[in-house]
Amino acid sequence: MPYLLSTQHPYLYRMAENLNITTSTDKSEQYQSLIPQIAALLSGEPDLVANLANICAALREQFKWFWVGFYLVKGDELVLGPFQGTVACTRIAKGRGVCGAAWQQGKTLLVPDVDAFPGHIACSSLSRSEIVVPVFDKGLVAAVLDVDSETLNQFDETDADYLEQIVKLVNFI
Repeated sequence: MPYLLSTQHPYLYRMAENLNITTSTDKSEQYQSLIPQIAALLSGEPDLVANLANICAALREQFKWFWVGFYLVKGDELVLGPFQGTVACTRIAKGRGVCGAAWQQGKTLLVPDVDAFPGHIACSSLSRSEIVVPVFDKGLVAAVLDVDSETLNQFDETDADYLEQIVKLVNFI
């Protein structure tokens, strides 16, 4: 439960520093445990960057994925936002790679083998599969959540469904 650290600024709260990571092998159970924790982390925090950073950290900590991050729509490009993982591509054109395609199409893309995706951008040769989920603000794609795994065929419709729920928690103020 957050508590006020300072009466001078209403957003200076101390949040829980730890997640309760479930060790269940059931992916749905892992998401069901994680989503309310992410919602609590975002509750009362108006800063977009802070919230995106906490989402990345929570997802990576729970699932141990290779790379988790957001790209933000800025003009005609996606620009790297908060992430957890190795160094990443900084800018991606609309329609280019999995992230650019998800932005252009406005839908979640599951890629079981990134080497088979036409125009895949290899920010890391260790990435083998990927899921990209658009984040909407006022009906338009404002960002994408990009998740990469070192394992082929890592992501499925379960991931798509729950990650789409998680990005709906993002509030663009």
